[in-house]
Amino acid sequence: MLRVRVTDADLCRVGLADGPERWVETVLSLRRLGADQGRSVFDPWRTRVRAGLVRLPPPTLARLRTLARPSPDLPDPASPRDRAVLRLYEELAIAPYWPRIHRLVDAERAARARRLLDAGGESLLGTLQPPARWEPPVLTVRQRTDREVDLAGRGLVLLPSVFCGRHPILRAAPEGPATLVYQIGLEPGWFEEPDEGTRRRALVRLLGTTRAACLGVIEDGCTTGELARRAGVAAPTASEHAMVLRQAGLADSVRRGNVVVHTLTPLGRTLLRAEA
Repeated sequence: MLRVRVTDADLCRVGLADGPERWVETVLSLRRLGADQGRSVFDPWRTRVRAGLVRLPPPTLARLRTLARPSPDLPDPASPRDRAVLRLYEELAIAPYWPRIHRLVDAERAARARRLLDAGGESLLGTLQPPARWEPPVLTVRQRTDREVDLAGRGLVLLPSVFCGRHPILRAAPEGPATLVYQIGLEPGWFEEPDEGTRRRALVRLLGTTRAACLGVIEDGCTTGELARRAGVAAPTASEHAMVLRQAGLADSVRRGNVVVHTLTPLGRTLLRAEA
């Protein structure tokens, strides 16, 4: 059992991490890969990652199996060899899904931040799910080993994680706040990005059929006349749609002689492609 003693000074310094930590997700995902918990949520991801791992050299795979052993802590491998091995693994298991991981953690942070602002640090600790339990002034986390940590006014940072197991992990530092890594609730298919058809249909529902079509036409750059012709609308209507998209920060319009050329802004391209 892990018992974390939290003083009043610590409660004033309870906060949320700025975002996911790539190294943390790499190490924890490796443990998740070798486990069988959460099959409906993680098995499709496991299948993809294992298909890539078979191409790695046998010594690399053997070292990954060693590093995947369960532990109540978050070790930071010091040897250059271990770091190199984990970088190879990270390219297969984390990098392709990093934008999605980041968005999931951001959504969790937003929900927790509202609680922190509305009710304070003590209330935030009270919302942690079992096996973490807040009974002032002690935060108890069920673990296989017995350990007690006194924060002594250094504070506590909550770090949401996609790959953390059911049991939160405390990463204590000799100076500065400790970090509590805890699990985000996930649904099956969490790592999947919407396909192009789904994205386009959602865009149509957001902007309306004609304006979404105009956004797509402008993607490659066009004049107002070309926009009207390709979108199947009158020139004044095309000009109005371009103006609305421009005012929303999705498009830019530049006059070139007697014509106006429309292009998408980075925000417009992001919305059109639904890319992070």
